[in-house]
Amino acid sequence: MESLQPGRYRHYKGPEYQVLGVARHSETEEPLVVYRALYGEFGLWVRPMAMFVESVVVDGISRPRFAFVTGDQQIAVTAANEEKV
Repeated sequence: MESLQPGRYRHYKGPEYQVLGVARHSETEEPLVVYRALYGEFGLWVRPMAMFVESVVVDGISRPRFAFVTGDQQIAVTAANEEKV
């Protein structure tokens, strides 16, 4: 099965998501990324792996649809959010 590093990812539009793992479609065996929104109602989502890891073009610039957020970036975002409270 294809793998994807679990953890926090930032969508190219800004929101962050927690990747929980990779599942397989019961009929096609297509790999699906299972992830949770880190905002709002914290809903669960699935998206085909190929679509999750693909690049999108925004304003003529190619960027990943979802980018892994490193530990340092997570700490900075958490600290900024705590300052708002």
